[in-house]
Amino acid sequence: MLLCSSLASLIAAPGQAGPADLCFRGLNISGAEYGEIDGVEGVNFIYPSAATVSYFAGKGFDTVRLPFKWERLQPFLGEAFQRDELERLKASVASLRAKGFTVILDPHNYAYYSGHKIGSPEVSARQFVQFWIRLAAEFANEDGIAFGLMNEPHDVAPSVWLDAANQAIAGIRAVGARNLVLVPGTHWSGVVTWGEDFGRGSNASVMLGVIDPIDNFAFEVHQYMDKDLSGTNEACVNADLAVDGMVKLSEWLRSHGKQAFLGEFGGSKDPQCLEGLKRMTDQMAKDSDVWLGWTYWAGGDWWSEEEGNNIQPTAQGDRAQLSVLLPALEPASPDPGSCVRIPPAG
Repeated sequence: MLLCSSLASLIAAPGQAGPADLCFRGLNISGAEYGEIDGVEGVNFIYPSAATVSYFAGKGFDTVRLPFKWERLQPFLGEAFQRDELERLKASVASLRAKGFTVILDPHNYAYYSGHKIGSPEVSARQFVQFWIRLAAEFANEDGIAFGLMNEPHDVAPSVWLDAANQAIAGIRAVGARNLVLVPGTHWSGVVTWGEDFGRGSNASVMLGVIDPIDNFAFEVHQYMDKDLSGTNEACVNADLAVDGMVKLSEWLRSHGKQAFLGEFGGSKDPQCLEGLKRMTDQMAKDSDVWLGWTYWAGGDWWSEEEGNNIQPTAQGDRAQLSVLLPALEPASPDPGSCVRIPPAG
């Protein structure tokens, strides 16, 4: 797998790693994954506004994971993209890139399409591949663009998901796209459960079977700290479990020569959550030889002020979580976006 340029120096000088060695220090800007397939922009769903993009760029975040809805972009499996939605997606990517953000494209579908999971009779792996062939062709080899294969696959057998992921990667490479691909596991791609066997094999064993013809991929994992590790509860009672899981995953990554990206994590303004967020970002900085970085969940123009993980600013100013996240953005990276640089054709 393609490793960040600083990896050799980190191995040679352990203990000197820090936040600037991470390729991604960003956030998810939520909104385009909302609503029904035929929803109206600005009524049922929304892409990041110019004000939101400028706000987070001004704070020093360098990456945006951009969730969107597969069904809206491709209303019929195997067929062409909906032109207006494709243009909205491309315009949003362009506006983020203009502010200096690395962009991670995120079909936010949990490995389902219209309620049917990938690998079922209704949604074949081939149709998932066809989707990625079309999307990769639109963004092939563009600077600062990474491909997140799928948000949080769940209730899909690891072997079934691995087959679909490998076929999708092969399709992406077949159209000449050499962009970094971020590959989740199944079981929601949780850090804590990465090594857990739910009866059909663990991500730790099965996902070692990922095949990329140009070896330019990393694993995408997610982790929250609340009672059920879902990110839907205010109290972060499982911060110790989350951080311990990250330490164990770091060891697993090193032992297999792999890297990972924390695509989602978050917490409320409660003190134990703020402490947990700091511990998580510190752990990734410490282990930046195997972590590409992180994107916090989440900001977005339509998030309510009561939503616990929300870091969208209010009329009163910045959210409390920024008191933890902003120090993790310093110092600036000496080589921003290094891990998404397009490798030369071989």
